[in-house]
Amino acid sequence: MASLKNPTSIFLQFSLSSRTHIFSFSLLFLFLILLSASFTDQYSPALLASTFAARIVYAASYFPPFSSISSTSTCLVSESETNCSLPSVTAVERTDRNPRGSNPTQEFSSCDIFNGSWVLEDDSCPLYPVGSCPFVDDAFNCFKNGRPDSEYLRYRWKPFGCEIPIFDGRKMLEILRGKRMVFVGDSLNRNMWESLVCALRESLKDKRKIFELSGRQEFRTQGFYSFIFKDYNCSIDFIKSPFLVQEWKLPGKNGKPRRERLRLDMIQGSSSTYADADIIIFNTGHWWTHQKTYKGKDYFQEGRHVYRTLEVTEAYTKALKTWAHWVDSTIDSRRTRVFFRGYSASHFRKGNWNTGGQCHGEKQPLVNETELAGYPWMMNILESVIAEMKTPVFYLNITRMTNFRKDGHPSVFRPLEIQRAAVMAAGMVQDCSHWCLPGVPDSWNELLYATLLLSGHDSPGGSKY
Repeated sequence: MASLKNPTSIFLQFSLSSRTHIFSFSLLFLFLILLSASFTDQYSPALLASTFAARIVYAASYFPPFSSISSTSTCLVSESETNCSLPSVTAVERTDRNPRGSNPTQEFSSCDIFNGSWVLEDDSCPLYPVGSCPFVDDAFNCFKNGRPDSEYLRYRWKPFGCEIPIFDGRKMLEILRGKRMVFVGDSLNRNMWESLVCALRESLKDKRKIFELSGRQEFRTQGFYSFIFKDYNCSIDFIKSPFLVQEWKLPGKNGKPRRERLRLDMIQGSSSTYADADIIIFNTGHWWTHQKTYKGKDYFQEGRHVYRTLEVTEAYTKALKTWAHWVDSTIDSRRTRVFFRGYSASHFRKGNWNTGGQCHGEKQPLVNETELAGYPWMMNILESVIAEMKTPVFYLNITRMTNFRKDGHPSVFRPLEIQRAAVMAAGMVQDCSHWCLPGVPDSWNELLYATLLLSGHDSPGGSKY
């Protein structure tokens, strides 16, 4: 702060980069107050400059630091999919701090952190040692389930044109101090949630200082799982909500099988338990590809009307608009930051998840972009819905980066009880949708960390939103 000599130049610098008239007016008002004080003998110019700069930072913390998707200012799909001259998502605001130290004035606001490539690093280590985290679900624990190769653990995501900061678990916990972070969605979001919990646990000197607020039993009955980091007074939760909207399971009549309905006009009931969280990461996607959803016969409902048939694209759009309306009408964006994680690619060969699809034996990512699957239809719909929302939503567009990683799935390395059940049901079923942990979801959390860190909310003593 001692180097800040000229309050006028500071004001101009900040007001020119300001994105709202309200913010600029607030700074002008603050500047005039401080300027008037400078005519007294009570304060020195240096103290005024320091105070002014400090209050600018404090005032800035009350404005959303993340760039929302906007149909007028930001292209909605990756540059590889369109001729957009702007990146798919403005990742973070400019910062004067860069943990890598290579260029402290790096322009992250012009860098699409989701557009890059996977680079094999011989000295690269996972965010937490293989087999070290007791919170990894058995279905994602490829090491425990006998996977013999480890090269898939040494790939690091490298955006084109910028460096992302190295994940620092303690600094991440400082950002989360006194806060509640909630992952809401399907088992792919659980994949990401477990990855983050394990990465943060690894940074603790005393690993007994993390404990379950609710565990596996509550998850089975209530779809809720929570960990508390005691020394930081923060919690990281997962809430199961694969569609984000409400699914009903109705008993059948006269001995007939039970009926299922998906209420496209109703947010899932668990939403009331996380509406006031500080950070929410949503996702939905894979369950929309299941047979009952994709065929849509007597399954989708609005009000009292049950659709005889409904195209899944239309149903997905209706569901997302219901979610968007709930966010806009319920979430206080001055308190809560909303993220939406994009579709995570699957890599089934010779079939789908329930028709003998395979991915075993894959040990390296794809390198030729012509081999990548097309951009998912769900993401085009998601992007158009987010573009119309009034609440700032940061879109974690991990679709392209996961598209390369055909080597990262559990495939045949699954728990024995799952294998036995699958063989009895329909032969060997491989998992080519979820990801081994440690593994690919760790990179999603590195990008989440970079977003939170580089937005300027890594101040000592915890972040201030």
